[in-house]
Amino acid sequence: MHDLTLVPTSIGQIATYIKLVPNTVPVVLLHGVYFDHHLWNIQEHGLEDVTIIAIDMPMHGESKYIIKKKWTLEDCAIMLLEILDFFQIEKVIGIGHSWGSMTLLKAASMRPKSFLALGFCNMPYKAPSLLRRIAFRLQSMAIPFRNFYMQKAAQALFAKASLEHNPGLLVEFTNCFQKLTDSEIRQTNRAVIIQAENTETLIRDLKVPALALKGEEDYVEAPPVLPLTVVAGGHTSPLEAGMEVSMFIRKVIQLTEV
Repeated sequence: MHDLTLVPTSIGQIATYIKLVPNTVPVVLLHGVYFDHHLWNIQEHGLEDVTIIAIDMPMHGESKYIIKKKWTLEDCAIMLLEILDFFQIEKVIGIGHSWGSMTLLKAASMRPKSFLALGFCNMPYKAPSLLRRIAFRLQSMAIPFRNFYMQKAAQALFAKASLEHNPGLLVEFTNCFQKLTDSEIRQTNRAVIIQAENTETLIRDLKVPALALKGEEDYVEAPPVLPLTVVAGGHTSPLEAGMEVSMFIRKVIQLTEV
């Protein structure tokens, strides 16, 4: 059973779900754009022996009371550290998907002592090119046409074979996406994609043990330096390669046991 707490942060009230297992290091799970904490349902079933802290990122899931309208990726990192401070948690293992990975990377760069190990799934660590920024701004014009925009987003996030062989993926994506308003989609795109910075230096300077994972057809490149696991599928590995991501998380946890 997960206990829901709305944690006050400098961004706003952030929905935080905790499954407590006494005397275990918490594993923090951060999802990517257009999803919420349910992205990790498959992995949570394999983590019944550890404390889980799953977070709905700003404007997603139940994190709807946002007081800072023009937040950034750096604000998300500060938000995560504020959540750890709220619960008086000294150290965690961090697992992120896409936007969640970038949030973890920035937070660990700010305060490495709070993290024992990190797992980065599908991390878009490079700043978008000028053409990609223009493309996203043009795509934003299609946001009011929600079904069309949602289909295009799904095609970018999932490998074609994944959607063909598992139609349930589109259902799960739709359930999360439909909770977002047009303005929430625009702000998320602006903060997470259009305004994203190149963080290669943060990866190379990272003081926390870390592993990386990406899909074979993922649009993001493999991050430098970090040991890499490649799985089938596209950008949404926690759903497309559920068991493989579960095993990946176990490997990250094992980094703390060395």
